[in-house]
Amino acid sequence: MRNFLMLAGFKNLPWNFLSFTYRGVCRRRSFISLICPSASIVSSIPQTHSSQRSHQTSALHLSCTRRFSGSPGCPGLMEVKDVLKVLEQLAPLSLAESWDNVGLLVEPSKSRPVRTILLTNDLTDAVMEEAEAMSCDLIISYHPPLFRPIKCLVQRDWKQRLAIRAVEAGIAVFSPHTSWDSVKGGVNDWLVGGLGSGQVSVLTQALGCTSHSHKLEFTVRNAEEFNTVREELRDCGTLQHSVSRADSPEIHVSLSCSDSVLASSVQKLSRHSSASQSLSITKLEKPPLPGHGQGRLSILDQPVTVATAIKKMKSHLGLSHLRLALGVGCTLESSVSTVAVCAGSGASVLNGVKADLYVTGEMSHHEVLDAAAKGTSVILSDHSNSERGFLTVFRERLAVRLPHIVTVVVSKADRDPLEVV
Repeated sequence: MRNFLMLAGFKNLPWNFLSFTYRGVCRRRSFISLICPSASIVSSIPQTHSSQRSHQTSALHLSCTRRFSGSPGCPGLMEVKDVLKVLEQLAPLSLAESWDNVGLLVEPSKSRPVRTILLTNDLTDAVMEEAEAMSCDLIISYHPPLFRPIKCLVQRDWKQRLAIRAVEAGIAVFSPHTSWDSVKGGVNDWLVGGLGSGQVSVLTQALGCTSHSHKLEFTVRNAEEFNTVREELRDCGTLQHSVSRADSPEIHVSLSCSDSVLASSVQKLSRHSSASQSLSITKLEKPPLPGHGQGRLSILDQPVTVATAIKKMKSHLGLSHLRLALGVGCTLESSVSTVAVCAGSGASVLNGVKADLYVTGEMSHHEVLDAAAKGTSVILSDHSNSERGFLTVFRERLAVRLPHIVTVVVSKADRDPLEVV
């Protein structure tokens, strides 16, 4: 029996504690097995005398608490923090643009299990009413409802009013925005896929994060000086060294450091004449992240006409109307072999890109004129119509990574504020 209990994960608990827990556990065996199946094994523990229970009881309580927080042992319950980890895996927030406001924007004071998640392109009054009616626990709003800094929370501002309602209802609000645009397989890949398969590349390359921004290279006279310098720069970054020449005591040293310690590192090296005289500083570039970034360019496997491109995009976006600007010298029968896309307002990303066709949500009057003058046709769907269809795709990706007890719903109240009349 002892060997069985050790295999079951109870090798660190004394027999007297196991006896104490046995009677209470058996009385609630059915309930516990429903919520946490792995706990049912405790019912096999034989009864013995009990004493010294306090510390062990706390340990068991901590273990059960961890199981109820989205662990594999209890797959039915997840808190917001657990869902956020899944969202980060699907689209890291580090991919978002520096100007964007992404992540958890509203966090209720009391944590509760997440059972219903509502996906929406924009958080509006209608969507909030929908969320409240379904007792939603988490709203994932593609566009951040809170973007600019807030100095007060008042009812007269509609976005602040929504934030207040979310807090009062205990609903968390999360926004991914440009991280979904940038991630490989995200909004822009979905958008360009509407015109068929092709050789797809990123228009504005996303860059990876790095803790080091500069590389300092210098030479010290000997091992003694190297040890002194190494000690002084111990907390400044990553230090590497190599012997300059076999017949020389000089040592070549490189230090990779961040912006925050660059000045202090140089100051410390200035105390050593050989190091300061030989010092060179190189700014390090962030590494590119292949497949991630803003906008997409596709060289289509099967070129289409402008008319066919319009038909395909209407079907892909679920729209009956699109706006079209034909490029100079183009007709509806002109061939489209290259297409550049950017979800939302894409002019800043598409500007200067050579392609037969641009597809985006919105561009200004003069931006459309500039593109058309260069022979590029433009399809506009209105801003959120170029993004909303991805919610259905993302719902499937998210749902398969969450317990079955969590329901992921795409908003029915969410829609673009503009319509053709």
